[in-house]
Amino acid sequence: MSAKAEQISNLFDKAKKLLYVIFLLVVGPAYLYMNLPVINMWFAGLPLGLFFIAFTIAILELRLINRKKSIIFKIAASIAVLCILYVISISIATWPGFRAGSYRDLIGEVKTGENFSKDVAPISVDKIRIVDQEVAHRLGDKVIGQDPGLGSKAHLGDFRIQKVKDQLYWVAPLLHSGFFKWFRNSGTGTGAYVMVSATNERDVELVQKIGDKDIQIKYQPEGFFGQNLHRHLYMHGYMTTGVTDFTFEIDDAGHPYWVITLYGHDVGFSGANPYGIAVVDATTGEINEYTPDTAPEWVDRIQPWEIVQEQLDNWGEYIHGFWNFSNEGKLTSTSGVSLVYGEDNRSYWYTGLTSVGSDEGTVGFVLVDTRTKETTWYPQSGATEEAARRSAMGKVQEKGYVSSFPIMYNIDGVATYVMSLKDQARLIKMIALVSVEDFSIVGVGDNLKDALRAYKDAYNSSGNNSVFSEPDNLFEVDGRVQRINTDINNGNAYYYFTLTNVPNKLFSSSSNISTEIPLTQVNDSVRVFYQDGRAAVIEAMNFDNLELDIKATDKSELTQ
Repeated sequence: MSAKAEQISNLFDKAKKLLYVIFLLVVGPAYLYMNLPVINMWFAGLPLGLFFIAFTIAILELRLINRKKSIIFKIAASIAVLCILYVISISIATWPGFRAGSYRDLIGEVKTGENFSKDVAPISVDKIRIVDQEVAHRLGDKVIGQDPGLGSKAHLGDFRIQKVKDQLYWVAPLLHSGFFKWFRNSGTGTGAYVMVSATNERDVELVQKIGDKDIQIKYQPEGFFGQNLHRHLYMHGYMTTGVTDFTFEIDDAGHPYWVITLYGHDVGFSGANPYGIAVVDATTGEINEYTPDTAPEWVDRIQPWEIVQEQLDNWGEYIHGFWNFSNEGKLTSTSGVSLVYGEDNRSYWYTGLTSVGSDEGTVGFVLVDTRTKETTWYPQSGATEEAARRSAMGKVQEKGYVSSFPIMYNIDGVATYVMSLKDQARLIKMIALVSVEDFSIVGVGDNLKDALRAYKDAYNSSGNNSVFSEPDNLFEVDGRVQRINTDINNGNAYYYFTLTNVPNKLFSSSSNISTEIPLTQVNDSVRVFYQDGRAAVIEAMNFDNLELDIKATDKSELTQ
């Protein structure tokens, strides 16, 4: 080797050593700190990261002058090749063509519900959700805008539905609106969250204190450095597990937390499957880990919808294996999902299931427990959520209202979509109910009670074999009609009347309840059956005009 070539080689060795120092002390730690890769052999990021490290070292060790390969080059090149072979082999071995059964079984046992009305308890009218996420965000922005100082240094995060003290609320935190706002407020965090009732759009609250303590949301997904929520977890023992679904929740006392789902991969680099949660105190950063069985009762969601949907779609896609080119029996989830709550105070993911290639109809729907992932399929044909939306909007098409995403409820034993109808300003103007089984059965009204009454009338007039079940705990009252009048609302006739012996109460009903109501006059003696007498306006569940003796006869001929 000439002196000049040796001099160049020495300079190259010195530069290489410097690059090693920079790589080990600067680039590597910076990569871990900024990108937070999962250090786990069943996450593709680890072998790919090792490949790029080994590849970089191999390039640095490559001697271009005498082409002599050092032992470090050989080791690094071997590691790079092995990493690529590992990724390729795992990807091939876990291809659905070979492992369709493993993908299908990720959701666990899918039970078949035999009786929807029995398994899913009917919901009280005052528990039905009519405020959707879009409306909640508009109301939240409005209440934040009332305090210019607050709105200028923070912005509203995503609203998530949750149950607080047996009431449904949309809850969203205030988050830092940029680096400099974070730098200025990093000591105290943002100072509030917003609660919007899911059942009453007038119930909106900006929460800035819990008792006599100020709210301090220091740890956030959009925070910086050590107050970044993901990085905080990563640096405190969660480098080797997948984390997802950073959900802001409050406990029943109103204290703010972040609930983060922990998951691993059950099928190679695929098959994400949650196994627990990390609950992070938004103020102190304290971390507690729970399994689905040990999680606090106020935690609503452990199973993220994105993972549940993927597992449901795999179950429907590979229900008869991978090599099913005729699509026999294949199912897929519909385009939307909603979080619904059962009478047991547990929350469930709801979505319809439709045959592959079907746009309008479903072959059933599923309820997935958001904590345990227990899945129940109800094989009941019906309309998709999108078909129900179009049906509801078509009922009032002249108004140009836009429907919210439908929420499925058990209304007196009948599977029913409930949605709000909003104007162009996204203000709730009407409520609509649509039968899941037959989306041509629609009831709309200015409020939930009017919509429910119109829906029941439409359902009972549709010729269906099933009718709304009559409550067992009916009360009855006899009296004389003091006043009676008719109101036409959305093409439906409703009768309102008062009784002389029941002051300060107004009764309402329709001809679908009894054909005797249109013939009823002032001073007629009547018997009214009702379920709840506490309200000012009482809905009659049944009606009998005692003055009329209308009955069937055995003979076809009428006698005078």
